[in-house]
Formats: sequence, structure tokens, C-alpha cells
Amino acid sequence: MGIIMRCFLGLLTLPLTTGPVLADGFGFMTPSGNIYCNGQVSGGGVVECTIVSRSGEFALPKPASCAGVWGHEFTLEGSGSTMMKCGEAPEGVDYSDIANYGASADFGDITCTSERAGLTCSNKTGRGFFLSRRKQEVW
Repeated sequence: MGIIMRCFLGLLTLPLTTGPVLADGFGFMTPSGNIYCNGQVSGGGVVECTIVSRSGEFALPKPASCAGVWGHEFTLEGSGSTMMKCGEAPEGVDYSDIANYGASADFGDITCTSERAGLTCSNKTGRGFFLSRRKQEVW
């Protein structure tokens, strides 16, 4: 599995990718370090991303049941809608795997692309999210 993981890391750091990733359980962050994600490909894939510093309107309304911090954690599976989590204030991480601007990676049925404007992840059913410091959207 180590060889496959190294291949994945190379895909994230290249401006263009040539094929799907065939490994499971990866963590990466955007070049700014403000967004970090963990993804897997099994079962159609899942990507969980956290934005450390954010502003603007919430992508989805904060539920009354959420007594914690809202608007920082986003989860997307291979099909279905983006989910947001109520949690604690996020802290930065220091992942060595950087998704350079222009890089894309597949996590099962999910594709994530890192750009200067922010990180976009979408699944095979057309659902997804966009994260940047100034704006977060779900569709």
C-alpha cells in the first residue's frame, strides 16, 4: 500500500492528474493550510474537509440543536448531499501532503480540485461543496 500512497501524493502535487487514485485513507491540505481534508475511496468514497478560518454566511443554516461551532466541517460521500457537522473550534494541521493549486484527486465517486479561489469537491450525483476563507457553498 505504501507504493500506492506515494503515487497518490504525487498526483496531488502535479498540476494535472492522469487517472484515478487507487488507495484509501489520505489526508491533505491546501497550500494556504486553511483547509484540510481526509478522504477514502472504498464504498464509493468519502471526503471530510475542515476550514480553519472562515467568514461570510453559513453554507447551511445552523441547527438549533448545535451548541458548538458551526460552518467549519463538511462531509461528502460518493452519492447524496453534503453534510455539515456541529463541533469544536477547528485547529490547523501540518499535513505534509499538499494539494497544490490546479491539482485534482478522485476519492471513489468524488473529485476534489484545489484552486487559488478555493477547494471544490463534487460527487457522481452532482452534489458537492466549495470552500474558501471568504465563502463556503454547498449544492
